[in-house]
Amino acid sequence: MPKTPAAEVDAGGRAVRVSSPDRVIYEATDRTPEVTKLMVAEYFASVDDGLMRALRDRPTALERWTSGVREGMRLATGPQDKDADAFYQKRVPKGAPDYLETVQITFPSGRTADEICPTEIAVPVWCAHMGTLTFHPWPVRRADVDRPDELRIDLDPQPGTTFADAVRVAGLADELLRELGLVGYPKTSGNRGVHVYVRIEPEWEFTDVRHAAIGLGRELARRDDGVTVEWWKEERGERIFVDFNQNNRDRTIASAYSLRPQPGAPVSTPLTWAELADLKDPRELNLFTVPDRVADGDPWADIDDTAYSLQPLLDLWEEQGAVELSFPPDYPKMPGEPPRVQPSKKVAEHWDADGTFVGPGS
Repeated sequence: MPKTPAAEVDAGGRAVRVSSPDRVIYEATDRTPEVTKLMVAEYFASVDDGLMRALRDRPTALERWTSGVREGMRLATGPQDKDADAFYQKRVPKGAPDYLETVQITFPSGRTADEICPTEIAVPVWCAHMGTLTFHPWPVRRADVDRPDELRIDLDPQPGTTFADAVRVAGLADELLRELGLVGYPKTSGNRGVHVYVRIEPEWEFTDVRHAAIGLGRELARRDDGVTVEWWKEERGERIFVDFNQNNRDRTIASAYSLRPQPGAPVSTPLTWAELADLKDPRELNLFTVPDRVADGDPWADIDDTAYSLQPLLDLWEEQGAVELSFPPDYPKMPGEPPRVQPSKKVAEHWDADGTFVGPGS
């Protein structure tokens, strides 16, 4: 069978070549037709304004599904996943066009890397040519990659909870933020969760933003027993988990207008608070429906108009006792962090007051 010629997509006036344009990326479902690689590239071009508002000048990792999305396919999350079907690209891929710009970032380990730094819509469209479905921007701009300008509130439904539960908790987060003089912007995760973003002044470090997220999460848990900040899954129960660790250095969330690797090509979609309250099924927001929404305007169009102080949330964290919570397992041991051992496996006498293991073999 002859190979299908490459196609070109107009991306902000720049022609971007897309190879294998008829490759099926998403199979048809009972509610959506199949999606080809060319359709993915054209989708990104169609949401230019909103997508670039999420990515512009930010170090961005790529989630690449080069063979498309099929049931049973896996995303690599570490070196142990050598046989996975998709992977994260944190460094600039080979063959990048000359208009693609980069920025150097530093990982928690101290290693550095040059990551893609989108400055025009042609960059995400070229990334679609490389099999990218989801963009993972850092919460910083390249002018200062060590000072976040976003607080990201990730509301993650645990087993036994639903999207409706996440929507309820998002509403509580909106109330709390407004009480503190901040404004949050909600979006669907593209699956069952909800994300709320707050633009902040780039004056704090990653650890400060993480503490602000902990403070907010603890207050939500105090107000609603269906919310938790427990890091260990065995302690979360059937509650909405506020994933505070998504605000750590090198931790990212799928951007606004990213596609997600789920049947039906769902989109992580910005909404107004009223739209979120009325939304019953986030799968309604997908590659086929979102471009029409954007044509009527982006609900996050004014998100960059005001940057807020993080201090009210940091004050809340201090009022709660400024007690540190667990970091991800790939992080170095952090000051004040509790022991990195599942509570059900912890033997009290094997740990000192600083959370250092002093048991057998230490």
